[in-house]
Amino acid sequence: MDKQIIELAQLLGQSLAEKKMKIATAESCTGGAIAQAITEIPGSSGWFDRGFVTYSNLSKLQMLQVGQSALDQYGAVSDEVAKQMVLGALINSDADLAVSVTGIAGPGGGSETKPVGTVHIGWGLKGHAVRSKKYYFPGNRVEVRKQTVVSALKACLAELNVGWGEV
Repeated sequence: MDKQIIELAQLLGQSLAEKKMKIATAESCTGGAIAQAITEIPGSSGWFDRGFVTYSNLSKLQMLQVGQSALDQYGAVSDEVAKQMVLGALINSDADLAVSVTGIAGPGGGSETKPVGTVHIGWGLKGHAVRSKKYYFPGNRVEVRKQTVVSALKACLAELNVGWGEV
């Protein structure tokens, strides 16, 4: 696994352990890669609650209670759906922090308004405002997914005030 991803996951784990908090992931375009990065860290069972891999729209509806109206109005690749994925992960887990990703890793699936590399990352703490950000990551499928994992881990660190600057 990529050295930068491991370092970010280790830092996230240390911060969560110190704060006695747990995280849940809700992933679409990364297919569980964020959860995999987290569970590469020894002792992660102390701060990783669970991961949801919700690749299909139906799984987003069933597992995370994403609203059909959000999927219809904004599409699965949107800030609205990313935020609802975070809320669903928090509701359906014992986590204090959740992160979600939904996007188009390619090589196909893109459109003029949502080209390949479009990714929405959502994150938030239970009981606080959920945030999201839209990204355009360059590169092939592997590169888009790697950049998504890095950015998602950085968003979690920023939410926990572990100095990673701009998300």
